[in-house]
Amino acid sequence: MTARRQFLATSATLLASVAAPSIVRAQGYPARPIRYICPWPAGGSTDAVIRSICDSAGRILGQTIIVDNKPGAGGMLGAIELVNAKPDGYTLSQLPFGVFRFPHMQKTNYDPLKDFTWIACLTGYTFGLVVPSSSAIKSVKDLVDYAKANPDKFTYGSTGTGTSPHLAMEEFSAKAGIKLTHVPFKGNADNMQAVLGGHTMAATDATGWGPYVESGRLRLLATYGSKRTKRWPNVPTLDELGYQTVSDSPFGVCGPKNMDPAIVKTIQDAFKKTLDDANVIATFDKYDQTVIYKDTAAYTKFAHDTFLSEKATIERLGLANKGG
Repeated sequence: MTARRQFLATSATLLASVAAPSIVRAQGYPARPIRYICPWPAGGSTDAVIRSICDSAGRILGQTIIVDNKPGAGGMLGAIELVNAKPDGYTLSQLPFGVFRFPHMQKTNYDPLKDFTWIACLTGYTFGLVVPSSSAIKSVKDLVDYAKANPDKFTYGSTGTGTSPHLAMEEFSAKAGIKLTHVPFKGNADNMQAVLGGHTMAATDATGWGPYVESGRLRLLATYGSKRTKRWPNVPTLDELGYQTVSDSPFGVCGPKNMDPAIVKTIQDAFKKTLDDANVIATFDKYDQTVIYKDTAAYTKFAHDTFLSEKATIERLGLANKGG
């Protein structure tokens, strides 16, 4: 009997260790599927990254996380929904960098410092400028020369007015002393279709353009990081070319204001653990994203600091709301 009891005790311990979650959950949470708003179209690079993260976090939490695409408005539809969502942990969203900018550019129905819970930052984009491989523009210098000779005639697409790819191009064109024509789209997929179809002359975007660059359909002129990418080490950055433009736009998971701290901790810990998932890291690598982890306290501080710094950027570019 002693041996049998020992066997049963050991078996129970092993079963408990397998069944037990690898994070400490808030009591009763989650008890049903969680909705995560992706404020970009399905099929784009951000959508792919978010789906990978949510699939992993759902397995960790023991509940399905449903990705709900809400494209448009420069990626702000998730923020708009969070303002009115219950703070119960069942509605989450990506809040892109534009959430710090739009209040300085126009009237918004949210305050990024008061209306959201900044749960965890996970990763960040690599941005770049691409043109069709058939284009006569073969370098940033060619683009600048063309734009100086043809003001406002060079068209480029972005994922929306006020988004990081758009403002990086505005920063670059201001530094280069050129005037370009901006064409906003709802997201990466639409932006790529436009440049591949010849409807725009270039696209500024996250690395959803990567497969097209590798297949030879698009040419990568420059990236926007502080250093060159691992995948395209021969492609210069706008910064090293002398245009003093750097952009990476970190993001993660956010919720409505007034969330239960225990639920916030559960979500934070689950999404942090996704960064140990080989499938998640492989998706990051596919789109040239790196791990940029910030816990709730650090992400909240980042939000406050960035809101102030973006105000200065918007004013410098002459995009500030003049209506007060």
